[in-house]
Amino acid sequence: MYHDLQINRLRALVTVVDVGGFRRAAEALHITQPAISQQIRQLSGLIKGPIFTSTGRKLMLSPQGEELLGYARRLVALNDEAVGRFIPPPGNQRLSIGIVNQLAEALPEILRLLTKGMPHTQVSVQTGLSESLESRVSTGQLDLALLLQTRPHRSGATSQELGHMRMDWFGRPAHGEGAALPLTLFTEPCTLRGRIVDALEESAVPWRVGYEGAELVGLRAAAKAGLGVACLVANGDELWGLPKAARLTLPSPPGPLPVTMALSAGAASSGYVPIARKAFQQSLRDYPFAG
Repeated sequence: MYHDLQINRLRALVTVVDVGGFRRAAEALHITQPAISQQIRQLSGLIKGPIFTSTGRKLMLSPQGEELLGYARRLVALNDEAVGRFIPPPGNQRLSIGIVNQLAEALPEILRLLTKGMPHTQVSVQTGLSESLESRVSTGQLDLALLLQTRPHRSGATSQELGHMRMDWFGRPAHGEGAALPLTLFTEPCTLRGRIVDALEESAVPWRVGYEGAELVGLRAAAKAGLGVACLVANGDELWGLPKAARLTLPSPPGPLPVTMALSAGAASSGYVPIARKAFQQSLRDYPFAG
């Protein structure tokens, strides 16, 4: 009767010993701590005894565990050598991501976490409006994108929702009583623009375009210069120093808007998806998500 050793279990053992604990091993292997514990238990069944005599602050292997660790190191190394012979080196892997411009302040942390989770992967980044980035994901020009989205995704892309972002009004333009409220808006196509206009018209607030542009930097500059009111993520005052708008004539802002990770057809089952999702979630932890 044959018993085939599974490399993932042996790799779990090696990693637990090398990093000094089950939790750290789970983080290093991007799996859950219960999964690590289960793999070690399965190895215990192989040697008919415990792998560790102590799993507290200081790990201690049993004699059989020490012996198995030696085999595990050799087998994992041989496995990685064989895989490296037939699969392109990690340095040749590339990941192209898009970040919606309103969340681009989180980009340094996103890149830091992606580099930590995929140290040999070359990452390229594009920023822009959600509609443009989503289109590039659906056509395969981007592997994935972080979007502030207000409508269903196009065919050719799937998505994972990360939460809902609160929005708010910014800018204090000078306008007389009864005069149309000037707005600073993204150029079409922009779903958020339509939501902003709908909110004002439903509240019978007269409005006009005071500024429009495709770039967030221009929209922010226009709001700061008093050219109009902008609807942006609710921490825009902290991120960019924008003044909160007076709410005397303004309706509630649109939203909260869903924050999604859009995936190209070829990326949905890729190993970097959970790493990217975790990087996005951690990088946005200080943003104003709805409770």
